[in-house]
Order: sequence, then structure tokens, then C-alpha cells
Amino acid sequence: MAGDDSLELFPKAAPRPETAQAVEGADPLAPLADRMRPRNLDEVVGQDALLGPGGALRTLIEAGELPSLILWGPPGSGKTTLARLMAGIREIRFEGLSAVLAGVKEIRAVAERAAYEKRAGVRTLLFLDELHRLNRAQQDVLLPHVESGTVTLVGATTENPSFEVNAPLLSRCRVFTLSRLDEDALATVVERAAADESRGLGGVALAPEALRAIADAADGDARRALNVLESAATIHRCGPDPESPISPESVREAAGRRVFVHDRDRDEHYNVASAFIKSLRASDPDAALYYLARLLDTGDDPLFAARRMVIFASEDVGNADPSALPLATSAFLAVERIGMPEGRIPLAQAATYLACAPKSNASYAALGRASQTLEETGSLPVPLHLRNAPTPLMKSEGYGRDYRYPHDKDDQFVPDANLPEKIRERRFYQPKDVGAETEIAERLAAWRRRRKDGGKESDS
Repeated sequence: MAGDDSLELFPKAAPRPETAQAVEGADPLAPLADRMRPRNLDEVVGQDALLGPGGALRTLIEAGELPSLILWGPPGSGKTTLARLMAGIREIRFEGLSAVLAGVKEIRAVAERAAYEKRAGVRTLLFLDELHRLNRAQQDVLLPHVESGTVTLVGATTENPSFEVNAPLLSRCRVFTLSRLDEDALATVVERAAADESRGLGGVALAPEALRAIADAADGDARRALNVLESAATIHRCGPDPESPISPESVREAAGRRVFVHDRDRDEHYNVASAFIKSLRASDPDAALYYLARLLDTGDDPLFAARRMVIFASEDVGNADPSALPLATSAFLAVERIGMPEGRIPLAQAATYLACAPKSNASYAALGRASQTLEETGSLPVPLHLRNAPTPLMKSEGYGRDYRYPHDKDDQFVPDANLPEKIRERRFYQPKDVGAETEIAERLAAWRRRRKDGGKESDS
């Protein structure tokens, strides 16, 4: 669409992206990461499962028969680059929107233009960057146009589509997951940019340690790797020996403090939190401390970690170590009162104690079995001897009759059956032979035998 208000990402007159013409004629002052965008699928690194020979996404792109799809992956994994490469598909008109800026009005305008082009036999591919930023109303406006084929949607998101895209829209899209770039892929990206004469840095040399430092600082993000390389090259040129290879010191100065990929309320937060709890459960204090550090060092709420450990102390340690719950609760109170950074100390103590404690979920599982029985049998009558009898009428009805007070017995035990008659033989709590719960299991087994046999002391 002509005019200053065009929303097209790639005008019709643009050359096919697999030629270098458009990129090599780009603004030389553009950031290195923008200049070095791959010009064809063969230049994309780190996504071999999707784009290697016979890869599903490569096959669709080369055939020009794209369905509506969502590209889901971490920052710098190539989502926008792939959308640009899709501009090479024949007989397809491209429009681009950023979900950060686009509203219902902009989406409807694209749909109207797409409907007009469809009547002329031209397909429209709508690229929506930051797809997870669309609210439900905006997604609902988009849905009928995707469903009818008026537009072919290509959405890019760093967030889990299961959580951020409504079910009707998600069901009409194929989801392709892009991987975080490993160090080898990042090294390839950096070396290519350093050597490229027309778009890159024109043959800048890198010390091997500097290359590894860039890949490490990038944390899986190709865009960040190229930004660090560009800054390190500038710093190195201003140093005492600009003709030498870029040094690790220049890289560290350019990279600054590491910025971690994390969030406090989205997918990565829950991934790390899940890894923390599962490492505690696996009795692996080293892994638990690593994931705890990731939560704390990325700005997560320390009380979140403390609350999870209080829950863990009952759910996963339980009666195998009854001191776990008060220790975890004390750690929570300590963090709440002293704050950070000193709150890290009781958190570390609690995490290592819980990871190394004997484990039993018997109490938690027992409550689940009791709840399931309640669901199956309904509200069964409470045995009369257990009922409270505060009035003469209730006493006359038998409430509290034959109740025996355990503390009147030398061993504080009476063998009366306390479950409703229909489920009298059910056994919910099944202690494990681990830690302090071993002694509980022995004691409980003796009580159950006596209760079953009517209280014969010989079975105790």
C-alpha cells in the first residue's frame, strides 16, 4: 500500500531476501546485528532441526505454502529474521505489525486490505512481532481473518503460546519452537560478522578467548553477541594496540554486567522455579542452590522461594524429618524480617537442609486418598462416640456415648474404630521406612493391629 501510512513490512518492489542486494545496500551506520541478518536460509545458524535439509519449516518456506504459524523462541534466536526470509515466497504480499503498537484499528485495516487483495488473487502474510502482547480483544478481532484465510498469520513470541494465545487462535496455527543458540552457533555468528568485508567489521581479528567470552556473555542471544562484538571492536580500536586481535578484556568491558534471561511472572520464571523444587526433591543440593541463585540474581521475589520451601518441607519431607517444616518456616520469617541481600543466607541454609533431608510424601498422599474417599462415599455419618454432646437432647440421642479418653490409659491408646462404618477398613496414611517416619510406621502398625483385634495387648 502506497503512502506514508503503509503498514507493509516489505514493499512489493523489495528484492527477494535470498539475494544480497538489499542488505548490502543498507545503511552502513545501522547496528551490526541489523546489517548481518541472514540473507537466505543457509546463513541461519542454530536451528538445524527446523531449517536443515528436510526440516519442516524450511520445506514450507521453500514450497511457498505457509500455514498460519507461530515462531516461539528466546530473544535473538532468529524469529524476526525468519519472517524477513519469508518475504521471498512467490505471489504473497507482506504486512508487518508490532503487537506493542498495534491495536484493533490497525488489525482491521490490515484485514481490509488483505480482503481486497484476496479478491484479486493475492495472498497476504501478516507478520505480528511480540504476539504475546496482543490482548484477548485484539486476538478475537484477528481470529476470523486467520480462520477464513484472509491473512496468513506469522506471529513471533518469546512467551509460551499455550499461556499467551487464546485457544481458538492457537488451534489454527502451527507452532515452531526455536532453540536458544549454543556456543558453537554463537561463535559462527561472531566469526562471520568479524570477517565480512561488506556488511561486517571487515576482517577484525579475535583472540580465541575473546570469542569464547562473547559467546558466554551473549547467553544464547545472537543479537546480543553481535552488539557485544561491535562495542568490543570500538573499545579495542581506541586502545593502546588497535592492530592486535580483540582481547577478552575489551569484550568484558563491552559486555558489562551479565543480563540474565528471566522474568518474574512468565514462562522462564516457572521453568526455573520448577527446576528448583525438583532439584530439592531429587536430593541434589548443588542443583537446588544453582536454581535458587538464578531466582535471586535475576530479581525474583526472595519470599517466593521461601514460600516454596515451606510447602516443600511438608509435601516432600514430611514426617521423615519433622524439623524440616519449622526450619523452612523460620527461614521464611528471617527473609521477611531482614530482607536482601542478607536474606540469601537463611535461604541457602534451608535449601541445603531440605535437599539433604530424608524424603516422604506420605502425609500429603494420605490426604489425597482421604479426599478421594470422600468424593466416592459422600458425607458418611460420624460414629456416635466421636460426636460432641453439649445438650441433654444430644446426649439422649447417643452423642458421645462410649467415648473413652485416651489419656486415661497408661499408653494413651484406646482401640475404638473412629472411621465411619462403611469405610472402617480404609487406610490412608502409609508411612515410609525412611528417617523419623520409620519409627512412626512401627508405632502406627502396632496401633492398627490392636484396633483390628479389639485392643489385645499381646499384639502391641
